[in-house]
Amino acid sequence: MRVAIFGAKDYDREFLGQANAPHGHTLAFFDAHLGAATASLAKGFDAVCAFVNDELGDDCLAELAALGIHTVALRCAGFNNVDLDAAAAHGITVVRVPRYSPEGVAEHAVALILALNRKIYRSYNRVREGNFSLEGLLGFNLHGKTVGVIGTGNIGEAFCTIMRGFGCTVIAADPFPNERCIRLGVEYTELDELLTRADIISLHCPLTPDTHHLIDENAIAKMKPGVMLVNTSRGALVDTVAVIAALKTMKIGYLGLDVYEEEGDMFFEDLSGKIITDDVFSRLLTFPNVLITGHQGFFSAEALASIAATTLQNLSDVEQGKACNNEISAAQLRG
Repeated sequence: MRVAIFGAKDYDREFLGQANAPHGHTLAFFDAHLGAATASLAKGFDAVCAFVNDELGDDCLAELAALGIHTVALRCAGFNNVDLDAAAAHGITVVRVPRYSPEGVAEHAVALILALNRKIYRSYNRVREGNFSLEGLLGFNLHGKTVGVIGTGNIGEAFCTIMRGFGCTVIAADPFPNERCIRLGVEYTELDELLTRADIISLHCPLTPDTHHLIDENAIAKMKPGVMLVNTSRGALVDTVAVIAALKTMKIGYLGLDVYEEEGDMFFEDLSGKIITDDVFSRLLTFPNVLITGHQGFFSAEALASIAATTLQNLSDVEQGKACNNEISAAQLRG
């Protein structure tokens, strides 16, 4: 199959190239992100490979269909950037990578918690400047704290496992309780109860119309004063303006983000020589108790190898007319 890979970085070229050896697809890598304005680059290909910051709305999918594209292979788990109804209308199959390295993302969420709590980023800079004062670096023991986990799929389960290992009480909110989490000792509660009880809240749920701005002004009002909030899932789960207001009053005492709702034009790019024009994001950067990483949670060698292998196998399954377990469609979501 001839595959146009959009938003390609060096690591995409490396891992997809290696994983393609047993499949023999023809891969072409494009730096440009996929959208309506760049879809024409896919002329002459059978499929496109897209990532989280590509935008596959109706206009883009119509253009792809007109070019003869029959498959969209997402090299990620999330699919909120794809209009699945439009894909079906244009006869385009959409496949994804629902599981790659849940432990990697979960570990990154824990890294954010530890760095925020013990202020690792501040102490690192101090020591480099010869400042060994401990003033302002006071943290707390994780052992015995209550951690609220919203979403207990593969990543949420891995996160629960780690936090139980720290000796935390772990409570979770998910419409579909995970039996493995229950066996770990995780207590399932309603979301409102989780918000009121948790010292630390970590988001591990997908972005859907129902979860958009799940953490808003009303949700924050129910939280403990000084709560720690961590999001390694999807940026738009959080109402950033509401979070900034809560940071100013110290209702939110710590904020760790690996995602941001308007990250599309920033994350995965080197903007160090440019001015960031997103005023909301710039405001976040002014808080000393906010730690932001650039959608880095998935970025481990194991995860990239798994993503590449699954993506290429998905394409081979479609090419060979096999049922692909990783196909996602609007009809499937509606049941």
